[in-house]
Amino acid sequence: MTQITQFLRGFQTHPASVDETYFGHMRFALGFAGALFLAGGAALVHAFVPPLCETTASRRVKALHARIHNRH
Repeated sequence: MTQITQFLRGFQTHPASVDETYFGHMRFALGFAGALFLAGGAALVHAFVPPLCETTASRRVKALHARIHNRH
């Protein structure tokens, strides 16, 4: 099996390994990325203005961890 074939097969096998379709997996991953982006923004705001967003990033990361942990 060529490397390209193995790579392309990953588009089906990885989502299937978590009981998702390709597009379902894409939706989950994009939502997760968006949530991480927002948590990062909150951490950035907090870095410059410590009284703001004191627990926002850590709360969001904990929620994301729970979401992954309870996923299957």
